[in-house]
Amino acid sequence: MTNLIRTGMFAAAVAVSGWSAAPVAQAETLNVTIVAGHPSVFRWVKHASQTFIPAVNTALEGTEYSINWSEQYGGSLAKVGDELEAVEAGLAEIGLVSSLFDPSKLAVQNVTYFTPFVSSDSTAVSSWMDKLQETNDDMKAAWHENGLEYLGGGIGIDDYLLMTTFPVNEIADLEGHKIAAPGPAVNWLGGTGAVGVSGNLTTYYNEIKTGVYDGAIVFASAALPGKLHEVAPYITKVGFGAQYAGGLAANKDWYDSLDPVVQKALKDAAEADAEAYQKDLDASVTKFLGLMQKQGATVTEVDEAFREKWANGMDNVARLWAERLDAEGKAGTAVLKAYMDTMRAAGATPVRNWDQE
Repeated sequence: MTNLIRTGMFAAAVAVSGWSAAPVAQAETLNVTIVAGHPSVFRWVKHASQTFIPAVNTALEGTEYSINWSEQYGGSLAKVGDELEAVEAGLAEIGLVSSLFDPSKLAVQNVTYFTPFVSSDSTAVSSWMDKLQETNDDMKAAWHENGLEYLGGGIGIDDYLLMTTFPVNEIADLEGHKIAAPGPAVNWLGGTGAVGVSGNLTTYYNEIKTGVYDGAIVFASAALPGKLHEVAPYITKVGFGAQYAGGLAANKDWYDSLDPVVQKALKDAAEADAEAYQKDLDASVTKFLGLMQKQGATVTEVDEAFREKWANGMDNVARLWAERLDAEGKAGTAVLKAYMDTMRAAGATPVRNWDQE
């Protein structure tokens, strides 16, 4: 009875004073789907899972927010090239958006694929392109027009190679052969006599194996995981150059609704993703070429005269691309100049100064 009286008196005192125990803060859990058309065997998808997501989670520790992630890779939610639409429609909050495969919606982001033979330094290309997404109004507008907010995590692609079922000792050896290439890279075959076929990493192996085409323009860091050297054992280092193929982007309406703490966590994590990805990439390229060679591939590198002959035999695809975008009301010429000026200032020595011809 005494205990009951004391308890009642304590409760009454609390009621009179207005004091109450502080409620335990509950973190808000955000459900976030991240999408990629490529499977996790490819490095940029692997780092989305192993670097970007953990970095976001770590940044949110001790805040009022946490994230429950749903990772949808390898075409489970969107195929290669459909990531933008999936994020724009809200099927996913974040995507590894392949600007390379959205040449109409993200036209200005494809500037590197219309300017081959500029730089083989993938770190320089991807890092500067990442910065241009934030500082160049035309590039920023392209994301916003499609309902996306660019986070970062630029997908830098190492120096593109030519992988074929036959040896290439001179440009004339390509005459009449069907060669696959991603998106605008088909233009790189202009003037060689080869027949360019649009393709992507998810189809190259089977289509070369079955004779649909005789080779592909591809990069070492994806060629080994894709086992392309098994079907196209002749690897020619032409020096097409490193490229920028897209990055991490969020649905803009969703992103804008987030607390600044979460927004910052996403962008900081995208920067960490880019750094880890690029270090991984740089460490792998030479190693992967060596492994393919050990497994039976023949690797050759062309000289500067070969490279200049190839580049000078092409139409000025960059100028044609820029003029077409200008006619559509997009800043093609301005973006082309901004990119080329940026790369030259960073130390690149282009085989052709596409913007100055």
